[in-house]
Amino acid sequence: MENWFNVGKIVNTHGIRGEVRVISRTDFPDERYKVGNQLFLFKKGSKEPLELVVKSHRKHKNFDLLTFEGYDNVNQVEEMRDGILKVPESQRGELAEGEYYFQDIIGCLVATIGGEEVGKVVEILTPGANDVWVVKNSKGKEILIPYIEDVVKRVDVKDKVILIEPMEGLLS
Repeated sequence: MENWFNVGKIVNTHGIRGEVRVISRTDFPDERYKVGNQLFLFKKGSKEPLELVVKSHRKHKNFDLLTFEGYDNVNQVEEMRDGILKVPESQRGELAEGEYYFQDIIGCLVATIGGEEVGKVVEILTPGANDVWVVKNSKGKEILIPYIEDVVKRVDVKDKVILIEPMEGLLS
């Protein structure tokens, strides 16, 4: 069974020539929405995704505007509204060393290099210079772990384990 990853949500149509307005959910919009790329539209109540090929892509305000091959007027794309655009796991690109997909980090067990269990990553915040991993401990308390070299010592997404060396005051 194929795993699917969200890349965007179609929130509306744009104009009369079959363009759709997308709120992007990918870190790689230029790659995902490249002309000729394949996307799959999942609509509520539909069992099978609709296979689409990107015909054009441009940015407009906070949206990505897309057209698809074979869809050239507003009436054809109206029913796509509220659909989720996804790609199969097989289309997920390779990342550089030290870079991870959010879905690979969320759910990982975090422990100190001394073997003390901290909790599980439940969310990732992207406030600025570095990501911050939100870790929930066994008592339900959230601990914020900065994704920096001084703290995060080892990430094993295969075994879902992250080892950290907490700075003073980080876990208290």
